[in-house]
Amino acid sequence: MYQIKDFKNLLGLEGLSDTLLTNHFTLYEGYVNNTNKVAEKLEALLASDQGATPEYAELKRRFGWEWNGMRLHELYFENLTKHSEHPEESALSRKVIAQFGNAENWEKDFRATGAMRGIGWVILAYDMYTKKLVNVWINEHDGGHLAGTVPLLVMDVFEHAFMLDYGIKRADYIETFFKSIDWKKVNERYDALAN
Repeated sequence: MYQIKDFKNLLGLEGLSDTLLTNHFTLYEGYVNNTNKVAEKLEALLASDQGATPEYAELKRRFGWEWNGMRLHELYFENLTKHSEHPEESALSRKVIAQFGNAENWEKDFRATGAMRGIGWVILAYDMYTKKLVNVWINEHDGGHLAGTVPLLVMDVFEHAFMLDYGIKRADYIETFFKSIDWKKVNERYDALAN
């Protein structure tokens, strides 16, 4: 079964209160627990030859929601740090410049995507087929993923990620997010795919 990861090292992150982070960790833990519960129920239904039932079908659909809620939160927390440094030249930075013209153009697009109305996720993804980068909006957890892409940088733009500290000022939250990106982690994700 899937284990809850400990992200308490993020407590004290400038711009996000410990209360907001603790609430967010609790929400994430619920996704891990529900992923495990749904997986167990699916196994039990299959073991009792009930794989063709409506209950199995609905749980199978629900599994994607819980799984993506778990995994996207893990990717999000993992690409945050209290000690963010300006990204140094890297294979990813060269790719961003080659594709977007400069880092500012990429960041402008990522921020604009995050500022759109609605709830969801913003992801800098790497297309394994074309070897291109794309900023993508993900609705909910299980809708909007581009097939064949892998997340490199993940920003949660559900209200629970910022409203306690920023109210409806999503742009202020996005500013805090950019000051907290662990570029080393994001570069590691890219390097693992592009080489």
